[in-house]
Amino acid sequence: MKKHVVVGLSGGVDSSVAAFLLKQEGYDVTGMFMINWHETTGTLSGDCPWNDDLIFAELVARKLDIPFKTIDFSEQYGKRVVDYMFSEYERGRTPNPDVLCNREVKFDLFAEAAYKLDADYVATGHYCRKDEFQIPNGETVYRLLAGADPNKDQSYFLCQLSQKQLSNALFPIGHLLKPEVRKIAGELGLATAQRKDSQGVCFVGKIDLPVFLQQKIKSREGRIIEIPSNFAEYQINLTGKELHERLQVLSTPHKYSPDDGKTVGIHQGAHFLTIGQRKGLHVGGMTKPLFVISTDVDNNLVYAGQGDDHPGLYHKALFIKDKDIHWIRTDLRLSHGTCHEFLVRIRYRQPLQKATIYCYQEGLYILFDNPQRGITAGQFAAWYDKEELIGSGVIN
Repeated sequence: MKKHVVVGLSGGVDSSVAAFLLKQEGYDVTGMFMINWHETTGTLSGDCPWNDDLIFAELVARKLDIPFKTIDFSEQYGKRVVDYMFSEYERGRTPNPDVLCNREVKFDLFAEAAYKLDADYVATGHYCRKDEFQIPNGETVYRLLAGADPNKDQSYFLCQLSQKQLSNALFPIGHLLKPEVRKIAGELGLATAQRKDSQGVCFVGKIDLPVFLQQKIKSREGRIIEIPSNFAEYQINLTGKELHERLQVLSTPHKYSPDDGKTVGIHQGAHFLTIGQRKGLHVGGMTKPLFVISTDVDNNLVYAGQGDDHPGLYHKALFIKDKDIHWIRTDLRLSHGTCHEFLVRIRYRQPLQKATIYCYQEGLYILFDNPQRGITAGQFAAWYDKEELIGSGVIN
């Protein structure tokens, strides 16, 4: 009897080819389209709304001659993903909704709906791979591996998945390069063959962030304060301090006060800006471009520094609270008082960085070989052993 797979058809080329490949492999394939967002406030004109995506998904299902269904998760998506976004921005943090969308929607709500259709597996068009092996006690361990296309690897977005979620997941295009995927779609005559990749927030699209956030967070004028590159706190002397204390100091974000610099402009709300941001400051007359190096949402202050090399943009370490640590490979979990070298990224598409992870009772410290630009609270750090994603956590 054929195994039944429900594929998340998004109306894009990747999920379209994923469905085709599964059918070629002999699976009984059903396509399902998720409706997760109805609002248009803050979305940029020209971005395709979900109803266009739905039309393309239907065309692909018809071309591949597979059953097609739609399901509406907009209420749950709003509670699990969008409300999370707002709460994080209100706290002055920068969330990654795409990571949450995969954990909470695609591989949870969507999977549950698929199993109600008697699915054996769920599949998506992510550029990543999975394999499995058995440990001595007979338990099966699932590995999440980077996609074969280094320019499209999307394993980072799946960094919060569990062994249970991986167990029934399939990633049919993970071994392919993007041009190969488009070639297959073109040869099949799929409507999505030349369709542009989706951008912006998962299921919402490209957004004007301040306008989007103003649905719940009011704009409020505040000062932009420039911090000089020779700010005293950057000259930290850690000589003689033990490792644990050094890690605590190195992972603590820089703290500023209005007296540490000079006012150079006005912003419309500290909540709307994030560390490393250049656009949106609207401050001219500088020798070098101005970048956000810190925000204070309680006092509605934004601190900025001149140049991409400003020391306020860089940190050697970060901290993840114990409650925010997630191990995909639970069998490789570090015990307190131990450390291990990993490759780490703190944002999608960032090249993997050499680092050492130190485990303490309060959480993990990640000490990088080289200082990292724009470490931002609320984002996810993900650590790898070569091509395998081992775990992740929310940066404090």
